Amino acid sequence: MNYTIEGEPLPAVICNLEDGETMITEKGAMSWMSPNMQMETTSNGGIGKMFGRAFSGESMFVNRYTARNGNGLIAFASSFPGSIRAFNIAPGQEIIAQKSAFLASTAGVELSVFFQKRVASGFFGGEGFIMQKLSGNGVVFLEFDGYIKEYELAPGQQIIIDTGYLAAMTPTCSVEIQTVPGVKNILFGGEGLFNTVVAGPGRIWLQSMPVTQLAGAIRPYIPTGN
Repeated sequence: MNYTIEGEPLPAVICNLEDGETMITEKGAMSWMSPNMQMETTSNGGIGKMFGRAFSGESMFVNRYTARNGNGLIAFASSFPGSIRAFNIAPGQEIIAQKSAFLASTAGVELSVFFQKRVASGFFGGEGFIMQKLSGNGVVFLEFDGYIKEYELAPGQQIIIDTGYLAAMTPTCSVEIQTVPGVKNILFGGEGLFNTVVAGPGRIWLQSMPVTQLAGAIRPYIPTGN
């Protein structure tokens, strides 16, 4: 399989598959394809993985697209202005990503639920609590919202991130949810109740415009109706 990513800030990844190669995607992510791409909807791992995906906010089923009787082409477009990034997944090269980031992957990549370290506080931490772990072997395409900034954190180095801005990280990073200090800050600061604290060593990817932030920004301008 070879691919190109084209068209930011509304990108699509165009994948060229050899005969018999398979891509896996969430439902509705396929944008266009050649006629010889065969689709199959599957649980891709049984009941346990189905419910794990549902708990992380994804569909219980995935679609498998396989090139038959020759080479095939399939494209997956981003659902929101931003970036599509490709990651090579292998043992020791896993990626932890926000729950809505998965766009498509080759057949050898596995998705599972990742829980942040402090579960009790995480339940109140909003979007940042439940993430996805990408493991196995293959290539995965993740979609991020807005501009992407990468940081390489040294051992023990920390960065404080507003909920929703953490797009992805390597598993060597540690994560916890912290309450914003001070009652006045909570009531009048406008930053919410919680922040995500990530500590190195490891690499993180931050996104500049989470779709949840955009939704909140435009909500006051949407007519409610009578």
